[in-house]
Amino acid sequence: MQFTKLLTGLSLNANSSLARGLSSNTAAIVKVHRSIYARRYPTMMVLPDGATINLSYHEPRRIIKLPLDLSLLSEAERKARIEKRKPKQKIRIDDDVEDTFSANKYLKYMKKK
Repeated sequence: MQFTKLLTGLSLNANSSLARGLSSNTAAIVKVHRSIYARRYPTMMVLPDGATINLSYHEPRRIIKLPLDLSLLSEAERKARIEKRKPKQKIRIDDDVEDTFSANKYLKYMKKK
């Protein structure tokens, strides 16, 4: 006697063996965890000068940006690039507000219970 589809993807045969009808992608939530993909994916490679090349890549990526060689830049451009990498300093402004509020001035308006 054969039971059909006890749970999604599971079935029980006459000899009580549990057969699994799931694929390798069933448990993947964010991405398929594979080291080698079965096909090649269209990808755009961005060169350091800004030129782009369309190619097929073995992993599903959209854009690959190649790093810039700092030794080829002039001294001023190199300093500007390194300055952009540093974290920005937060400007802290301290406003000193003179507080002249006195609660004793308003006690005459309070009702006693």
